Amino acid sequence: MNKLLIVGTVAFDAIETPFGKTDKILGGAATYIGLSASFFNLQSAIVSVVGDDFPQEHLDLLTSKNIDISGIEIVKGGKTFFWSGLYHNDLNSRDTLVTELNVLADFQPKVPQNYKDADIVMLGNLHPLVQSSVLDQMEKKPKLVVLDTMNFWMDCALPELLDVIKRVDVITINDEEARQLSGEYSLVKAAAKIQDMGPKYVVIKKGEHGALLFHNREVFFAPALPLEDVFDPTGAGDTFAGGFSGFIAQSENISFNNMKNAIIYGSNLASFCVEKFGTERMETLSKAEVAIRLQQFKSLTQFDIEI
Repeated sequence: MNKLLIVGTVAFDAIETPFGKTDKILGGAATYIGLSASFFNLQSAIVSVVGDDFPQEHLDLLTSKNIDISGIEIVKGGKTFFWSGLYHNDLNSRDTLVTELNVLADFQPKVPQNYKDADIVMLGNLHPLVQSSVLDQMEKKPKLVVLDTMNFWMDCALPELLDVIKRVDVITINDEEARQLSGEYSLVKAAAKIQDMGPKYVVIKKGEHGALLFHNREVFFAPALPLEDVFDPTGAGDTFAGGFSGFIAQSENISFNNMKNAIIYGSNLASFCVEKFGTERMETLSKAEVAIRLQQFKSLTQFDIEI
């Protein structure tokens, strides 16, 4: 089986949406990526850091999904990264209420020895220097490196972000971030500029409006599945990234055409994530449910037309 190395936060979230609110619950980019990637036939490991306030039951959940947690450092006496957010009525905009870096402030990732030859590396949203240090630890060049980032790093660590972007094959960002990074309003022009920075493939996420994949002059668009209920969009982008990278790791096919399928698999899994708060839906999701909804995606996008 191919190996997928996941780097990102394992954290606590407290979320409020128009549909309710939670106290501290399991969150973090690497958590969502790992849970999503667990639906594929591969070996995966998470590199992250938590404090000793992090419950054993959360670690047990990850291992129950066949995720290697030997790369999750537990800092004695430390507190786990905590984020709290309030979503507005449209669920597309949110206010960050609390960000406590805690043990993440001094995080020095340590890649497990048996994952230094990982085929696929998924760099979740973290400081660009942390992302770079992971690539420095790899003993052989991965077949594919996927990077997720956000506008925060564009604001406060742009030189470091541009350095790590040069070293990756795929970047996943949302439309607002693509415009900020490139200085272009047109997403087609933005993607072209970002490809010039290094990545061969650019994935631009548009939330409820789907996702775009760019490679040279080729473009692919995948819609988001129209859902009756959206309770909490937290982690949807990371769930998408986990589905995208997990499918590619399983299929062992790094091509534009196969990435189209990866986009659909990522969108499919993300559509479940938003149906309940936090990781709750992903924890109980079955492969049968995934397959049924994948058929819905196919029906949504397939048509015959005479040209």
